[in-house]
Amino acid sequence: MIICHYMRRCYDINDVITMVLIIAVGIIAFILGYYIRKYIAESKIRNAEEEAKRIIDEAGKNAQAKQREMLLEAKEEIHRQRNELEREIRDRRAELQRFEKRLIQREEALDRKSMQLELKDDALNKKTKEIERLQSEIEELYKKEIQELERISQLTTEEAKNLLLKEIENDVKHDAAIMIKDIEQKAKEEAEKKAREIIASAIQRCAVDHAAETTVSVVNLPNDEMKGRIIGREGRNIRALETLTGIDLIIDDTPEAVILSGFDPVRREIARIALEKLIADGRIHPARIEEMVEKAKKEIEITIREEGEQAVFEVGLHGIHPELVKLLGKLKYRTSYGQNVLKHSIEVAQLAGLMAAELGVDANLAKRAGLLHDIGKAVDHEMEGSHVALSTELAKRYHESPAVIHAIEAHHNDVEPKTIEAILVQAADAISAARPGARRETLEAYIKRLEKLEEIANSFPGVDKAYAIQAGREIRIIVKPDEVDDNMVVLIARDIVKKIESELEYPGQIKVNVIREVRAIEYAK
Repeated sequence: MIICHYMRRCYDINDVITMVLIIAVGIIAFILGYYIRKYIAESKIRNAEEEAKRIIDEAGKNAQAKQREMLLEAKEEIHRQRNELEREIRDRRAELQRFEKRLIQREEALDRKSMQLELKDDALNKKTKEIERLQSEIEELYKKEIQELERISQLTTEEAKNLLLKEIENDVKHDAAIMIKDIEQKAKEEAEKKAREIIASAIQRCAVDHAAETTVSVVNLPNDEMKGRIIGREGRNIRALETLTGIDLIIDDTPEAVILSGFDPVRREIARIALEKLIADGRIHPARIEEMVEKAKKEIEITIREEGEQAVFEVGLHGIHPELVKLLGKLKYRTSYGQNVLKHSIEVAQLAGLMAAELGVDANLAKRAGLLHDIGKAVDHEMEGSHVALSTELAKRYHESPAVIHAIEAHHNDVEPKTIEAILVQAADAISAARPGARRETLEAYIKRLEKLEEIANSFPGVDKAYAIQAGREIRIIVKPDEVDDNMVVLIARDIVKKIESELEYPGQIKVNVIREVRAIEYAK
């Protein structure tokens, strides 16, 4: 046990010694390593310093060489620039010398010109003095001649001037009057020729049908027995039909026909359609009559609307208020002196549009005013006022343009026409009404109207002869020149117009043409 303890102690001492030796060896190795690294580092530093010194020496040598090269190059550049500057200075000096020579030459030329101008100035002064002397002599001679003329004519200068101006003024006025008269005559001839061409062209391009209608319609019957069925027991059928339509039924001895009489063409057409439906159906009693009248009214309403739309389409317009379109359709059943008003309105619109296109004005405006100019005739049985006033009121109510309203208002000269379109509508209205066969009246009434027209003209003092021409649309009056002078002609024409307007009823307008003719007749023997 002691041995073991001794051996364990020996082992501990050996371990300590080993540890000490290891530590000693480590310290020695560290110290050796340090000095070795230090030596190596110092060697490297020395080598680096030597290398740096060598590099610095080489750089210094290279820098000195580069510096010498740059100095040489700078000296060469300075020498080159100095040469260029000296050459430029030489060129400038040469140019200045040339300018100096030119200035000297110009100065010499100006000196020469100045001397010449001085010589010319002296010559002009001499000529001016001579002219002034001659002018004074001329003035003296002019004064002497004026005095001599005044002595001979016994007139002063002012009096002679006024006399001469007066004579010239009279001559100029006379020539101007002749010239103005010639110009006016030529202008009138050209205007009339152009107007005839435009109107003739418009009439040729616009050909429409004419319808002559009256205030009665005839309904054909299959047999005379149908008359009794239409009258009904104790006349109840005919009373029912007249009450519902407002139209008088005339059943007389006319074979197989019933006459419908009434001033309202729409109601008359409703009665005709209803009666034809009743005849075709065969069942005629008050209830059936009422039913057929209602159907006829609906058919007429549709027809009226379609006719109005067709008229607007035919003229080529758009944007017209639906109520105005409906009123246009009503014009299909309205006549004026036998002329269908819808056909007349379409014709006026087309004529006005064609003439407007020829003149280069607003053709659509003229057509619109022409189509609507008689729209008041659709309601003149229902409302008070002339058809012109009613047409104007309807156009305003449905927001037509002021130009269209003015043309409608002026188409019978109720107001003075202020636009070309208004005048064209007026002319188109007259052309449409004056077409042969457009308007119809009985021969007896026609002859009486012409006789009355001539009678009115002949009733005025100073009238020699009067002739109604152009189907009564113009009356030509020849007055006695010894009793009526030129001023009285205008007054007679105006008085005749007023009397015609107050005493006659006539379609359209009547032109009163008063002629005063003076004839000088001599015979050569």
